[in-house]
Amino acid sequence: MKNEIVQQFTDNFDEYSQTSEIGVEFWFARELQHLLGYTEWRNFGKVITKAKIACELSGNQVVDHFVEVNKMIELAKGAQREIDDIMLTRYACYLIAQNGDSQKETIAFAQNYFALQTRKIELIQKGISDWERLQARQKLTLSEKELSELIFERTGDDQNFGLIRSKGDKALFGKTTQEMKDQLGVPKGRALADFLPTITIKAKDFATEITVFNTKENSLRTEQAISAEHITNNSHVRKILLERGIVPENLPAEEDLKKLERRVTSEPQQIGKNPDKLIK
Repeated sequence: MKNEIVQQFTDNFDEYSQTSEIGVEFWFARELQHLLGYTEWRNFGKVITKAKIACELSGNQVVDHFVEVNKMIELAKGAQREIDDIMLTRYACYLIAQNGDSQKETIAFAQNYFALQTRKIELIQKGISDWERLQARQKLTLSEKELSELIFERTGDDQNFGLIRSKGDKALFGKTTQEMKDQLGVPKGRALADFLPTITIKAKDFATEITVFNTKENSLRTEQAISAEHITNNSHVRKILLERGIVPENLPAEEDLKKLERRVTSEPQQIGKNPDKLIK
């Protein structure tokens, strides 16, 4: 496909893009029909039906992406007529293009146009998720550092922090730290938290913050007292998770935080070197 044709199609699809009141980008199906080269609404409706099925099979709610509306169109001599139309999200347009006749030049273009944009959104969402996990891990590191220093200050033994943290893990997971490491395949010498999902990292951090606060507030000064506090806090956090249907010890391991951090750091540089990375 020639560059000038690609540019023309891009301008056409961009021109008909609209934004809803809540900031969601969408296209009207009647306009997309013509952009994709379909002359008959009936034939285009068959493609929409296939796209809805694909949407449902992908685990998404059809009503979130295909919103049926009525609108008025201008007829001759100033008359108007109400017609049915559908507001389509970018994802809905992508599914329609995927179920269209790829022999049509406009369909081939649309498949790539919407796939590119959908992939960008996926990358953004994944980037945000990765960033949140890194931030949660850094926060846990700080709270554990504060607890470690506090335990040493109160008990005079730098070995007590590891003991107290392990007791907290047993209360949170129902398993020892080593049992969790073995279950998740954590390499020897690495921290369990480096392989936990964000929700569990935040759970550990929350319990640790409470332990720090109450150790100071209640002037706890022995390993036994601080351990009891930490066990109680982790037990309560576990109870909340279980009540919400989250079993922390059953959650699968996530990507190694060290690898994740290297990837997140290097991706902006790689994208700068290879602009086509987003569509791969």
